[in-house]
Order: sequence, then structure tokens, then C-alpha cells
Amino acid sequence: MKKIRRFFAKPFRWGCFYGCILTLAAAWVLLDGFVIPRQVQVIEPPAQASAESKISSISLLPDRAEMPSSSSSNLSASEYNEPSALPEPAPAGFTENGYQDENLQLTITTAEYYDTTVYLAEIQLKDASLLKTAFAQNAYGQNLRETTSEMAEAHNAIFAINGDYYGFRKEGFVLRGGTLYRDIPRQSGEILIFYSDGNLEIVEEAGTTGEQLIGAGAKEVFSFGPSLLVDGEITVSPTDEVGMAKTSNPRTAFGMIEPLHYLAVVSDGRTEESAGLSLYQLAQVMQEAGCRLAYNLDGGGSSTMWFHGEVVNNPTSGRKIGERRVSDIVYLGYE
Repeated sequence: MKKIRRFFAKPFRWGCFYGCILTLAAAWVLLDGFVIPRQVQVIEPPAQASAESKISSISLLPDRAEMPSSSSSNLSASEYNEPSALPEPAPAGFTENGYQDENLQLTITTAEYYDTTVYLAEIQLKDASLLKTAFAQNAYGQNLRETTSEMAEAHNAIFAINGDYYGFRKEGFVLRGGTLYRDIPRQSGEILIFYSDGNLEIVEEAGTTGEQLIGAGAKEVFSFGPSLLVDGEITVSPTDEVGMAKTSNPRTAFGMIEPLHYLAVVSDGRTEESAGLSLYQLAQVMQEAGCRLAYNLDGGGSSTMWFHGEVVNNPTSGRKIGERRVSDIVYLGYE
């Protein structure tokens, strides 16, 4: 006991003791926030749809609840002509650069923009129910992560891209499949809303509530951003960027040409072969492809496009080539 008292008699040793305690506390906070996984809610796998019930008739939603507008769009399906009819299908299934059946058509093309390889997936659907989302480990929670490939294969997806990596933040709405999992709006930024009629909308997140989103009939909500296009006009400047991200990055974005007609874009970046895109350049790509509305999803090392069992792009964090494990995906499929 006397030895212990003598050890702590000197101020320096007290400082070392408190320093160790603070270090351990900080380490626990980091582990709890970013490493230790915690399931909050397990998502029950949906029952497999029968061939007769895969596609149901489309009915437009009633008037949507009032939500704060932004420098973004409040489009409705009635503003457009009927969605373009799908071409007469060849035998259903995978093609050399996509997939088609009587309910959907997917075409993937590759292009070069700004010294960067960009992958564009044009999607046409008969029903918005074919556009789905999934969580890592099939559960909502903290630090639950899988690769885009793992989630896509677990849900028998036809095509998938990474989502908004909701698990990297503790704020921002998480509404998937019509269920609200997190009702904590960010104080700035915009959200992307998927409605059951196939329409997309972008609104300011602050001042919006989960109750309003549910009441408006939102099916999926993504909290990342910013918006890239609204009413066909670019909404970012050449100097805009996400947080402390580099000016040129791998990118993932989702846009709407018209309801039920979409464009998913993923770019390479941070390699000798591909520099990456700025947000403004990404918006230009989406605009040139005919989108009227477009939204930036999680990029950098998260950016992944998956199709028919293969990763289409070259995901990289700058240190290695390969998929990053993320919280969620957007995918096409019947399950």
C-alpha cells in the first residue's frame, strides 16, 4: 500500500494515470462508434413473389403532405407523358450489356469523361416495386457492413449500386421499404425520396419529419447529397464538394429521366487510369444523359456497380483496389 501511495505521490505519475484513462475512454468511443456492430432491427426476408404477382397496376399517390422545398424539384408523374414503353423483349434474361424481360430493361454502357471511366446504367421499369434497397447483414443497426456484392447476391439481385452508407453517420433519415428506421434529420443538406409511383423528389432535410415522409407515401429515403440536377438544371457549382473529400473522386449517383425511367452512374477514380469526377462534372454527365433530377450518393471507396455476379467498375480507396464494406445498397430484383 505504501508503494502505491509513493507511486502516485509525484504529479507526473498522476498525469500518466489520467492520460491512460482518457486514452482508453477515447478508444472505447471510437470502437463503439465505428467498429462494434449492433443490430437494432433484423429485416425479415420478403416472401418470394409469384410470377402472377410480380407486377401490379400502378396507381398515383394522393396529394403528398407538405414538406419544405429546396433548390430542388417537386415533380409529379402527371407533369410527364406516359413513361416510354419498353421495347418488345427478346427472350427474357441477361444480355451482353444488360438484362431485359417484360417488366424491366437494363442497359449498361461505358464512356470516358474528364480522363475518367464512367459506367452508366439506364433502367426502365413497368413498376417501381422492382427498384429495391437492402441493408448489410439484412439488419438495421450500427457498424453493420458488407460489400455491395455480398448484399446483391444475398437478395438475388439483377443489378446493384452502393447506397448512402447510413451507418457512417448518426443523423439523417433512414427510411427503407416504407419503414422508418431513423428519424433524426440533419440540420443541413437534402434528401432523395423514392415514391411508390416511380417518381423521385429532392427536398431540404431540415424541417422535414419522418411522419411527413410516411404520410407522403415515401418508399425509400436517402440522406447524403447534394442534389446534382433539378428540372434538368445543374444545382452544384464547380467548387462544391462533400465535406473534406477530394475534388476528384470515384462517384455514385442516381437520377430520373422520367418516372420509371432512371439512370445509375458510377465512376472510377483515384488511379492512374481514371482521375475521378468533381460533383459538377458528375452533374454534367447526368444532364448530358437526359436526367431531369439527379442526386449524389456515397462515393470514394464506396462507389460500386454490380451486375450479374460481377463488379463492373474498379472500386478503390486510393490504397487498394477492391470493394469497401458499406451499410446498404440500391438494387433491381424480384426478391
